Amino acid sequence: MRLADAGARVIKIEREEGDTARPYDKAVRGVSAYFAWLNRGKESIALDLKGKDDLALAERMIAKADVFVQNLAPSATVRLGIGLRDLVRRYPRLIALDIVGYRQSTAAREKRAYDMPVQAESGLCSVTGTPEEAVKVGVSIGDIGSGMNAHAAILQALYERERTGRGQAIEIAMLDTLAEWMAVPFLHYDQGARVTPRMGLSHASIFPYHVVECSDGGLVIVVQNPAEWRRFCAGVIQRPDLIADPRFADNPSRVINREALTAEIAGSSLPRRAPRWCRGWKRINWPGRRFPRCPIS
Repeated sequence: MRLADAGARVIKIEREEGDTARPYDKAVRGVSAYFAWLNRGKESIALDLKGKDDLALAERMIAKADVFVQNLAPSATVRLGIGLRDLVRRYPRLIALDIVGYRQSTAAREKRAYDMPVQAESGLCSVTGTPEEAVKVGVSIGDIGSGMNAHAAILQALYERERTGRGQAIEIAMLDTLAEWMAVPFLHYDQGARVTPRMGLSHASIFPYHVVECSDGGLVIVVQNPAEWRRFCAGVIQRPDLIADPRFADNPSRVINREALTAEIAGSSLPRRAPRWCRGWKRINWPGRRFPRCPIS
């Protein structure tokens, strides 16, 4: 999709009965929202790659292509004779990319992968949700993230081909995508023996970073640096005394004492309607500085 957005001619090969994502729902003119989103700007052809003639046609298309991307079942393209390394040997300028569930150098190489199991295996679900319940991210982040990694890898490979004239064989694994995104919880555990808790709409490592209930709904507040902390105390909740409070001297202290700080914020003279919070931010008039409006959830 990203390559098509940039002007590339993209031809999607589907099985004769159509991509399995087509009938997930009928939200967009009879096809699913997922299919309509991810396949915009593409052409489509129906081929049975197990048939000799259709496979030959697919190979003729690949021979003329700059990039070949596939996410069939593990080893399927190898059995068909169009594995990425075979293709790059036959067509040295081709960039051939496989999106797989699990790295093909591991014992899990033949496992089928779907977004939710990979979210769980990567540990993402362990840091997503509420203290009472682990949840998955509400969109298919493993699929989408792997596609983003594939797009970046293709662009890098195209750039290198401009310099060397050679294509590449590239493998993108869904589990690797999400495992790499779990680096911060891993480092907290590996370096500090700290398990990252599930915090809902709060943040495990930054505070204030949570929802404040107003009479007209919830408001997300985020304070990420000392200057924002001072502005928040003085101009929004009108508690400048909290700036010098040793319990809240820096972000690590505020995280440790989040319950006490939550109580201080709730007991302050804070506005009770969300729009007044935003006006509170705008009222802070420091010479030479302009601050963005705070977001309303």
